[in-house]
Amino acid sequence: MSHQVTDNQRLRTAARLTFGNTASRIYLGIVLAVAVFVAVDTLFVSHEDASFAGVWLFFLAAPTVFVFLLGSSMTGADSGGPAWFTYLALVVSVLVQAWALGWFSRLLRRPGRSRSAHPQGA
Repeated sequence: MSHQVTDNQRLRTAARLTFGNTASRIYLGIVLAVAVFVAVDTLFVSHEDASFAGVWLFFLAAPTVFVFLLGSSMTGADSGGPAWFTYLALVVSVLVQAWALGWFSRLLRRPGRSRSAHPQGA
């Protein structure tokens, strides 16, 4: 009997990799805390100069956010495109990176991996 993976199983696996492990949750928590800081700093704190608080979100979303913004500028959008595209690029890149962290942590904890410090055959 062949084992077919359904779309529902793929979505659950992707969600589990993105939200269901410690590494991804810590990363998403840090991103959420920085996003709240940026929102408060932007909306409620007056600055004589421009605030660079929003740069921290780009640092946390790097390098994938720059791939999205580069793709936008290559399609002809001016300076990264409209604001909604920049916000969407931030959200998607954070989710992609949370998924990648989940995948990497799952790879490290794979049951088939030997946890022995000895080389094979020793």
